[in-house]
Amino acid sequence: MRPLRTLKVLIADDHRLMLDAIRLVLEQADDLEVVGEATVGSQVLPLVGQLNPDVVLLDVHMPEMDGLRCLDLLQKRHPSVSVVMLSGHDDSETIESALSRGAKSFVSKQVDPRDLPSALRFAAQGGVYQPMDGAAYGAAPDKTDKSSLTPSEQRVLEALARGLSNKEIAEELWLTRQTVKFHLTNIYRRLGVTNRTEALRHAYQHRLVKHPFFEPAA
Repeated sequence: MRPLRTLKVLIADDHRLMLDAIRLVLEQADDLEVVGEATVGSQVLPLVGQLNPDVVLLDVHMPEMDGLRCLDLLQKRHPSVSVVMLSGHDDSETIESALSRGAKSFVSKQVDPRDLPSALRFAAQGGVYQPMDGAAYGAAPDKTDKSSLTPSEQRVLEALARGLSNKEIAEELWLTRQTVKFHLTNIYRRLGVTNRTEALRHAYQHRLVKHPFFEPAA
């Protein structure tokens, strides 16, 4: 398996305990490097310019400049940097505002810490992660349309249809197993299913992937 490129992460949160907890979790991942921290919103843009992170984990509520304003400026001045919003409040209005402004993900502070590295990797790959409760904002995606899946999710689904295990999918697509699990969680939610078997049945029925044993004649 090809070594994963190290992703540089900048953390922005005004709570010292939260910063320390996030750093502790991320430092356990071999492919993530915390390159800096910001405790007020006005520090974020200068630090991004100095440290050139791949991903910014940005708290919504920050002193001096709130997270959504920081997000707007990051999109204008550093569009190649992926932004993952972090908040203790996951109301639908805030989620929709963050995603519509260009955030790659919205993560609740109640998230299982083990899922945070995968969320950052997913964002760095260009994927847009929507909250587990997709009905909380906006219209639900068309569950019969493969365009509702990101390119990465489509590749994982196609590998799943070929009978590959999570480990084999990770090796073939050069992902970590945690990232594969993260993609599968998103696929299940987008298709309205709860497990691999239901996902494949749905995918075959709606021709999201080719059936390995049967392909209708043209």
